[in-house]
Amino acid sequence: MPRFVDRVVIHARAGSGGNGCASVHREKFKPLGGPDGGNGGRGGSIVLVVDPQVHTLLDFHFHPHVVAPSGKQGAGSNRDGAAGADLEVKVPDGTVVLDDQGRLLADLVGAGTRFEAAVGGRGGLGNAALASRARKAPGFALLGEKGDERDLILELKTVADVGLVGFPSAGKSSLVSTISAAKPKIADYPFTTLVPNLGVVSAGENTFTVADVPGLIPGASEGRGLGLDFLRHLERCAVLVHVIDCATMEPGRDPVSDIDALEAELAAYQPSLQGDSALGDLADRPRAVVLNKIDIPDAKELAEFVRPDIEERGWPVFEISTVSREGLRPLIFGLWDMVAAYRAAQPVLAPRRPVIRPIPVDETSFTVESDGQGGFVVRGTRPERWIAQTNFDNDEAVGYLADRLARLGVEDELLKLGAQPGCEVTIGDMTFDWEPQTPAGVDVTPTGRGTDVRLERTDRVGAAERKAARRERRQSDDDVDR
Repeated sequence: MPRFVDRVVIHARAGSGGNGCASVHREKFKPLGGPDGGNGGRGGSIVLVVDPQVHTLLDFHFHPHVVAPSGKQGAGSNRDGAAGADLEVKVPDGTVVLDDQGRLLADLVGAGTRFEAAVGGRGGLGNAALASRARKAPGFALLGEKGDERDLILELKTVADVGLVGFPSAGKSSLVSTISAAKPKIADYPFTTLVPNLGVVSAGENTFTVADVPGLIPGASEGRGLGLDFLRHLERCAVLVHVIDCATMEPGRDPVSDIDALEAELAAYQPSLQGDSALGDLADRPRAVVLNKIDIPDAKELAEFVRPDIEERGWPVFEISTVSREGLRPLIFGLWDMVAAYRAAQPVLAPRRPVIRPIPVDETSFTVESDGQGGFVVRGTRPERWIAQTNFDNDEAVGYLADRLARLGVEDELLKLGAQPGCEVTIGDMTFDWEPQTPAGVDVTPTGRGTDVRLERTDRVGAAERKAARRERRQSDDDVDR
């Protein structure tokens, strides 16, 4: 049996960028061919796309992990790695994207609407792109960046013109099955409908959609009876219709009290799409009242009795019977008139233009803070990205990182804060002992590929040397005791 899923949590992981290549051109009779390592390809992004043929989030319920392909590594002869293809994930119309904190990220309405849920990582530069006057043949390349990895909440809010609201067993499903081709489940017990049902209704040459929302009970706005899951699907409905059971035998219930109870739940519900799609608050939506089951004599008398009281509220009232089909035609054309009037009253929405937010390439902001234990923590977009791009097994790559940090001003800031050689400095996920390097702008003495002479010369006694000296002292003390 098909299942309707309207809320899922997906784990999106964009592709990582490919690593750059460190290569030197080799050809007979050309001993100094120069660097020719290509760049790595960018990782694929994850893009959510609205598809009219998708009506549920069921696929994500069984397959919550969405992974985009990564970029390929660069190669010699200046060959760049292939970029990872963007992964387009199809979602139904009316999908709302939230982050793991519940903040609204995107509201996907309209076929073809796109949202980049996770951005792929950039590929690392090859040594051909890193060549400069100081480093004519770099023996290293940059690593590719990791793609975004995040948890997203997808909620489906039904897009319909008319939403049917009522208590369980009020006849909403029967009404939808009668005025449209929809075939919802109908039975003689409460909460037969557990998921919204959409029906397309024809009013002459015009058509509109009707949503059968599962039954509401008092306390639904606080989550009682899965009320929040049901009320969510009313946020996009332009017209709300109260379907009232005039033949109910439950004590303490009558058409007016049912309407008051439903209105109280609608007023207490806080939609998550405040100000979205120009529909406004639920309390401001047009209302209509359908008095159902008038094929029963007592129900017909009750409907005629309460009709004047309801009409005093300014709402149109329709008396119908889904069994005898009495009053259905006036109801259909009356609802179309309300939908048409509501559509005409709404302002014409200009088509959404794509918003381009370029990433500043000259962003130099960073902060240096003390960790309270004699070390320092450097935070900033560029320093943290450079750390992720560096291969720490290559001394030349580490020296290149030190030059970049010096040009950015990190070393000057550490000196201002009183940093001492050998203190711990943390950038991103890497913690290392700080050694002041050659100031930016000073030529680096050429050494072998993959090495840096500055990392070989230091006046500070390392940990290994301190341990060796301690062992020698202990050995000499033992000799004296003997």
